[in-house]
Amino acid sequence: MPSNLEILISRKQIADSVARIGQQITRDFAGESVVLVGVLKGACLFLSDLARQIELDATFDFIAVRSYGTQKESAGEVQLIKDVTTPLENKNVILVEDILDTGLTFTFLQKLLQARKPRTLKFAALLDKPSRRKMPVQADYVGFQIPDKFVVGYGLDYAERFRNLPDICIYSEGAGQIV
Repeated sequence: MPSNLEILISRKQIADSVARIGQQITRDFAGESVVLVGVLKGACLFLSDLARQIELDATFDFIAVRSYGTQKESAGEVQLIKDVTTPLENKNVILVEDILDTGLTFTFLQKLLQARKPRTLKFAALLDKPSRRKMPVQADYVGFQIPDKFVVGYGLDYAERFRNLPDICIYSEGAGQIV
């Protein structure tokens, strides 16, 4: 592992947490179907693993927004890049995100998806970083609460790199050579 990466959450801890969230969603929506809406690109691994843990009729779609670009700090504004194609009216929708950070992306997506008139709209985030919150929001399903560190791996990136790491790692820019 490069010297600028330190494991924060292991692949085993991730798998255990995803299974727990899947069981909770299965209980909460027993006998009903759900539509998982994954936020690209970061949530694709989490959504894939989560979908396999949900024991319900589940479909999924994807939405893409941009708020970071190639920077480590949010640009502060959210732009829609790709919208869902699935009709969401009167359906149980679960928005699946890699990380709940400032809350700006979640607030933007919550307004957008609520306008589609779902029966329910819930929010699942693998990671929650409450110390950076700018909007008063919280997820319905959370894997881990993490400190204010920049993290990569398991879908999360720095300038499109490190998404394929199986663990969630703290990225330290000045701690060594990026490989």
